[in-house]
Amino acid sequence: MRQALWAGIVAAVMLAGAVARAEVLCTLVTDVARGAVLHAEGACDARVTPASTFKIALAVMGYEAGVLRDAGAPVLTWRAGEPDWGGAAWTGAVDPEAWMRESVLWYSQRLAREMGAATLTGFARQFGYGNADFSGDPGFDNGLERAWIASSLQVSPREQAAFLRALVQDQLPVRAQAMAQARGLLERHVVGAWVIRGKTGTAYPRRADRSFDNARGWGWYVGWAERGDRRLVFVRLTQAQARSEVSPGIATRDTVLRDWADLAGR
Repeated sequence: MRQALWAGIVAAVMLAGAVARAEVLCTLVTDVARGAVLHAEGACDARVTPASTFKIALAVMGYEAGVLRDAGAPVLTWRAGEPDWGGAAWTGAVDPEAWMRESVLWYSQRLAREMGAATLTGFARQFGYGNADFSGDPGFDNGLERAWIASSLQVSPREQAAFLRALVQDQLPVRAQAMAQARGLLERHVVGAWVIRGKTGTAYPRRADRSFDNARGWGWYVGWAERGDRRLVFVRLTQAQARSEVSPGIATRDTVLRDWADLAGR
């Protein structure tokens, strides 16, 4: 009992520290049915890297293109040399559900390579997904490996919200099944009477010497919430002001869940 209490106190202190050292760049909450903006705070039209929130759009693209089949297929296996910093969840067999849940980078890279830059660009333009630029870092020809990670692909919080609203309403220019399958991959949280589905994202700015600034990471949490027949799309983007043990994306998710009753207008 005492250990559990201590663990809870430590977790709360860590979250408080992460929140204290992060600047909220934008928080946006939109009513899905009416399109009315219920909450808007910050510079919501400024584009930045989508980081792993791009997996939502990539899932829609993958299901529409047929490179993803369902929540359990295809199963792909990690290869030596591919990103492995996500631990054991990254270094074995991964299906679409695990890809989204564990935010497995190499699985995204394989999907991107299989579809190719032209297909990704075409989908992103149709979705209104930011600048739809999959060129990658200038001079490195790495767009299919990292365009969405502090590189060429940029999207604003407002564009994220518009994309998500279209996804929730089955209004993207793809098959309804592809949208439903993509929606089904997202993590689920229950806050009061609300069911929240969303995706985190974390990326770190590049310095002039191409090293990463680990103290200034961007943190995203984007998705939608449902309570009865009411649906709200939300986007929060933060930027850390100091290095923390908690990743910016996870810290941002936790603040959204903590603040949800106020953001939703109770």
